[in-house]
Amino acid sequence: LIAPAVVIDVRPAIVANHDYRLSRQDLETWESRHGLIQQGTLVFMLTGWGRRWPDKADYLGSATPSDPKTLHFPGFSKEAAEFLVKERHIEGIGIDTASIDYGPSQDFIVHQIVNGANCYGLENVANLERLPPKGAMVMALPIKIKGGTGAPVRIIAILP
Repeated sequence: LIAPAVVIDVRPAIVANHDYRLSRQDLETWESRHGLIQQGTLVFMLTGWGRRWPDKADYLGSATPSDPKTLHFPGFSKEAAEFLVKERHIEGIGIDTASIDYGPSQDFIVHQIVNGANCYGLENVANLERLPPKGAMVMALPIKIKGGTGAPVRIIAILP
């Protein structure tokens, strides 16, 4: 999994809303500053949530983190996922939270859209704040698991 990467920094929005979802408007604002997101790109959402790790309750946004109905953390919106796969033809998405879907999600629509388009999702990505908004090349090196629907990955970036 090798692709050029862009980083959409939404940390200011997260302060006011822990269940923030990256919007199409966020993507269009980013594009107005940096240019169109190119086909085959890996789009990262930088929330700053990774600083909460390894405190499980804080990272999952819940006093009862073993109950999935109580989780609170940011993620991608349905509209952003649709825009990225249908109009920008991306390679995949990534985020520094536990899921590409926001914490309270019950239908995991972002997973459905992204995986349904044969794109991949990277979760729990560390050190996104060290990447530039664009220009990095990222390699996600998964462990092969026979019959698996996911796997741990080692993610490395080559900076411009």
